[in-house]
Amino acid sequence: MEATIVGEDDRGIGVRVIDNDSVQHTVSVGFDGEIQGHGQDGYHDKAVNRTAENNEHVEQVRKYARYYVYVERGYDTVPPAEHPERINAVRLAIQRLSDNEFDALFGDLYRQMRSYHDFDTERPIPEPPTASENVLYRQNVYLGIDSLSTEIAPEAEEIAGVHGLDLSDEGILEESIEDLSDVDIADWTAFADDLVALAEDTAVARSEGVYIDAVSSLYATALKDRGEQYTTEPETDPFDRNPDTLLELPPIDPRSRETFREYLDHHLKCQIRDYFVRMGVHPPEAFRVLGNGRLEAVAAYTLLDLYPEYHDPEQSHCYRN
Repeated sequence: MEATIVGEDDRGIGVRVIDNDSVQHTVSVGFDGEIQGHGQDGYHDKAVNRTAENNEHVEQVRKYARYYVYVERGYDTVPPAEHPERINAVRLAIQRLSDNEFDALFGDLYRQMRSYHDFDTERPIPEPPTASENVLYRQNVYLGIDSLSTEIAPEAEEIAGVHGLDLSDEGILEESIEDLSDVDIADWTAFADDLVALAEDTAVARSEGVYIDAVSSLYATALKDRGEQYTTEPETDPFDRNPDTLLELPPIDPRSRETFREYLDHHLKCQIRDYFVRMGVHPPEAFRVLGNGRLEAVAAYTLLDLYPEYHDPEQSHCYRN
C-alpha cells in the first residue's frame, strides 16, 4: 500500500492510495473518519458487481486512508475499537492491573469461560438461546487518562487552577456529579476540553498515563443456523460513547487466572494484527501472531483467498517470507 495526501479543506483530507493490486484510489476522509468520497479505476463502481476480494481491496484502502490521515495529520479518523494504538494501550493497561483489580473488571468474563469447563462454576450470564459452538462473549472496555501521570502534568495543574480546580485534592474525585453545581460542571467541562487540546498539541502517547476506567457487563453474539448473527446487549454500559476496545472471546478453557490474563493479552495482540492485515499491510513484528482476534477478521480469513488463516494457531507458515 502506498499513500499520498493530495489536499485538505474545511471538510476533510484527500488521500491517493495505490492498493496491493496496483489499483489507484482517491479517498476523501472527513476529520471524524467518515469516508466522504471514494473513486478508483480498477474495480466495478457498484459493490454488488465486484468479487468478494475486490470489495476487500476497497475496504483495505478505506482503512489505510483513515490510518494514514491519523499518522500524517493527527486527526482522530480511526474508529476507537479498531485503532491499533488504542487497543495496545488497553493491552498495556491490563498488564498493570493488580490481581484484585483484574478480577473486579474481568472476573465475570473469566468465570463465563470457566463455566464451560468446570460445572461447579456459576455462569454470570446465560448462554444465548440460539448458541451453538459459534458463541462469542463480549465486553466493552473504556480507558481513562490520569493527566498527572504524564509529561503534561505541570501544565494540567496550571489549567485546572485557571478553572478553580485543585487536582491534588483527593476528595474531589469522590464527589458525585449530582452534587456538583452548574458552575462546577462548567469548570470541569472547560478543563477537560483544554486538557484534550493540550494532549493533542504535545502528542502525548496513548499508552502514557492511561488506565482501565470501566467495562460493560458481559453480553454475547452467536451465529444462527442460517449464518445470521444474533447479538444481545450488555445489561450495564458505563459510557455513552464507543468503547476503546471490544473483547470478543469464544468459550476457551481459561485454566488459571494467570493463564487467562496471558490469553487476554494474546487476544488483544491478535486484534492489533487484524487491523494492520485488513488495511493491507504487514503488522509490526510484535503483533505477527496467530489466533482469534475479532469475529469480522476471522470471517475474512476463512472466506477470502486473499488472506492466510491467521486465526488458526496451527498455520505457522502465515508469516514465512
